[in-house]
Amino acid sequence: MGFVKEFKEFAMRGNVMDMAVGVIIGGAFGKIVSSLVDDVLMPAIGMLTGNVDFTGLALKIGEGESAAVLKYGTFIQNVVDFLIVAFCIFLMIKAMNKLMPKKEEAPEEPAGPTQEELLTDIRDLLKDKK
Repeated sequence: MGFVKEFKEFAMRGNVMDMAVGVIIGGAFGKIVSSLVDDVLMPAIGMLTGNVDFTGLALKIGEGESAAVLKYGTFIQNVVDFLIVAFCIFLMIKAMNKLMPKKEEAPEEPAGPTQEELLTDIRDLLKDKK
């Protein structure tokens, strides 16, 4: 199979196209959530916490030009930001799921006879033949 034909089959699969749409919408949704966090929630949280900013926290290891600076405050700030963004996404998806109509479940088909019932029927038929 040629490379171009193989790539075309791969790219035209339904799940690949769905994933591409999901990535594009996810990127746009990420901007909305980031704006919500940065422009709406963080100012309110900043007021409650006294505008605490961890980004200045760092630990210097070594001396001179070869010294390493561990900016653990930036890491802490990013973790806090991530938790806030994740919580916002959770709340939005939860709200969207409530707004979406529930899918009706297909009615269950009645189960056939069990193995024991079939074996009992076979036994009874063999008994009647004798």
